[in-house]
Amino acid sequence: MNVLLLAWKVKLPPMMEIITAEQLMEYLGDYILDAKPKEISEIQRLNYEQNMSDAMAILHKLQTGLDVNVKFTGVRVFEYTPECIVFDLLDIPLYHGWLVDPQVADIVKAVGNCSYNQLVEKIISCKQSDNSELVSEGFVAEQFLNNTATQLTYHGLCELTSAVQEGELCVFFRNNHFSTMTKYKGQLYLLVTDQGFLTEEKVVWESLHNVDGDGNFCDSEFHLRPPSDPETVYRGQQDQIDQDYLMALSLQQEQQNQEINWEQIPEGISDLELAKKLQEEEDRRASQYYQEQEQAAAQVQQVQGAASPASGRQSGSSERKRKEPREKEREKEKNSCVLL
Repeated sequence: MNVLLLAWKVKLPPMMEIITAEQLMEYLGDYILDAKPKEISEIQRLNYEQNMSDAMAILHKLQTGLDVNVKFTGVRVFEYTPECIVFDLLDIPLYHGWLVDPQVADIVKAVGNCSYNQLVEKIISCKQSDNSELVSEGFVAEQFLNNTATQLTYHGLCELTSAVQEGELCVFFRNNHFSTMTKYKGQLYLLVTDQGFLTEEKVVWESLHNVDGDGNFCDSEFHLRPPSDPETVYRGQQDQIDQDYLMALSLQQEQQNQEINWEQIPEGISDLELAKKLQEEEDRRASQYYQEQEQAAAQVQQVQGAASPASGRQSGSSERKRKEPREKEREKEKNSCVLL
């Protein structure tokens, strides 16, 4: 959607600050229908309609993630999956930078033409082999995956810089995330969409010039624009993670406290029996609630009772005073103070 918006192929109403995922899906679906080519042959029309039907069937997956399987031989090479139809249909180039350096012969041999999924299966198979050469090959392939865990190599970065056209708007796949990417004056940039930058209106792009991910932030004109408060940005990112985690825990706890275990209710149960079970569950919750209230009241009483020994000691002192001579008692009363 960001690619389509930046290319002015989709327009949102002015002054809109918040949009739901469902609304985004509607905009995307409308664009797919409107973008249908007009003057094409019958075969091309049927092919396009089939692709459009397949794309519509998986649009809901855009909200959670697409099944994309890279191959390590080219920045535009992916194993074909139905999800790739969406990019083809919208005419949005999809890139990645997880490439094998062709100058490293042993890795080239170990990885071959495998996709990521195929390479993982190959590593497992090689480890279980009795052939020492296959075991070695599997080890080399595994080391490649471990050493390129960022899913971007310097060879891949060079190929990306060469393949992406100046001013092109495309999608970059890395670490199971999709980013909007463009090229300006020979330099690659990724659109900044992280929650931590929500209040940084001037920070728009981040340069992609190394595999470590520490790019330079720029404004909409690609001028250097560091965040006004990097610590605030970092805290915003962490707060978002913490809030999501705490919310998930809260919802899970709430669900566990309120949810009736329907799996334990046998099938074919009558309405009367079901009503009894529901009443029993309600009684159990009420009993638990009253027990918690009683425990809280007991704790309050304990706190209040903690002061009574002091008064008891004072009373005992008074008793001892009464047993002493009156003259001494009067002298004590003049020279003493009472601790309350």
